[in-house]
Amino acid sequence: MQHAALTVDPAFRIGEVDPRLYGSFVEHMGRCVYTGIYEPGHPSADGEGFRGDVSELVTEIAPPVLRYPGGNFVSGYRWEDGIGPRENRPTRLDLAWRSLETNQVGVDEFTKWARRTGSEPMMAVNLGTRGIDAARNLLEYTNHPGGTYWSDLRRANGTPKPHDIKLWCLGNELDGPWQIGHKTALEYGRLAAETAKAMRRVDPTIELVACGSSHQKMPTFGTWEATVLTETYDLVDHISLHSYYDPLPEDRASFLASGVNLERMVEAVVATADHVRAVGRHRKRINLSFDEWNVWYQSRFGGEASLDWAEHPRLIEDEYSVVDAVVVGSLLISLLRHADRVRIACMAQLVNVIGPIRSEPGGPAWRQTIFHPYALMSRHGRGQVLRIEPTGPVGDTEAFGDVPLLDATAVHDEESGAVTVFAVNRDQHAPLVLDLDLRAVPDLVAGEHTALFDEDPEATNNAERPDRVTPRTLPRVRVADGRVSVELPALSWNMIRLR
Repeated sequence: MQHAALTVDPAFRIGEVDPRLYGSFVEHMGRCVYTGIYEPGHPSADGEGFRGDVSELVTEIAPPVLRYPGGNFVSGYRWEDGIGPRENRPTRLDLAWRSLETNQVGVDEFTKWARRTGSEPMMAVNLGTRGIDAARNLLEYTNHPGGTYWSDLRRANGTPKPHDIKLWCLGNELDGPWQIGHKTALEYGRLAAETAKAMRRVDPTIELVACGSSHQKMPTFGTWEATVLTETYDLVDHISLHSYYDPLPEDRASFLASGVNLERMVEAVVATADHVRAVGRHRKRINLSFDEWNVWYQSRFGGEASLDWAEHPRLIEDEYSVVDAVVVGSLLISLLRHADRVRIACMAQLVNVIGPIRSEPGGPAWRQTIFHPYALMSRHGRGQVLRIEPTGPVGDTEAFGDVPLLDATAVHDEESGAVTVFAVNRDQHAPLVLDLDLRAVPDLVAGEHTALFDEDPEATNNAERPDRVTPRTLPRVRVADGRVSVELPALSWNMIRLR
């Protein structure tokens, strides 16, 4: 049996986890909103029309932030259509996803629902078809106390106190030719800068995220970030990253190593941001907002041109396997390893549309396989991320060459003294023994080992079998002389909590 090893020492830190690294994303796309989080006729619906069964699952994940309302959707969105009496709200054509948008959920309803589930909204403004005016008016509507047109309209619409939304995205993926209002880097950078100035005059306490590249295969990747940050550096706090990973059955080894790709992207954007900082002689550092990421079977999706006009159609409702869940756990490990600069991340999306939660109209809601590593890491991956430098065997991949079979990180909770190790065994056929050196944390004596794996790596959860794949509790872990060995099952995600 092969062995890997790592040393846990709280003196060697990467950085503290910003809880917003465990955020998610709600876009007006497919059935994420309508029959996802919102379905007035559902048996579990609350007085506002939001599904109670879905809300309970969202609360179980506890995403600190929820990005809203898009995504591609926001680049053609009129936020004013989603406020006021519902019977007066117009139905519009959503050009991003060829859908009929009824506007029955808007900024007021979403913000109140998000906070009921324990999340804060991360609001995006339309810099595709609109710009400075629409952005500053929306911010005045949500955050100004009263005595002005937009703030008094919010009060008249039933929200006396400001929503006080602190985190804002300056548009979405505007480097993409598919985007409504696509722009060059300089066009976007100038618009983002002037919008940021106006928004900060309305509320100087907000945080702003500038658009980075839509993905790292864009021909302008790197140069886009450099140009945008040159224009906006002192006006924004974060630059965004987006990346999705397509499961390719013919090359599962490379898919299991998707975290390698994510880390290379993070390191490239950090280097670009720091280059702009050096050239501009800026004092602050720009952090990263990885506000769209997930596994997505993109090769199955024919693109928006293949869609027919419909109201909340079924759209990219991927059913996730054990392999997909292991990859999601590995991607989260990669994000944690860069917690010093990745301050925000949003799994896209929350419900139905490539989501950890699935629901049926009038029927049940259930946890997909990817729900489990996401929820458990959100709950237990808080504190200081430690630099652990694992050693162990490697496996060959077509996309990345030799890749470690062990993918791992450790988080130290200074208040309780607990250490949580998250580990993925990428070996598809054999278990891997992980030897932990814990002598630098002498108070640790025992812990629990939870793992997600299955004899059938393609097993999924669905409405008929919602609990086909769930985490398993393995034999209790005991520390002897500052060391412990844990067997990681083949093709598995693992959480070892040591107290």
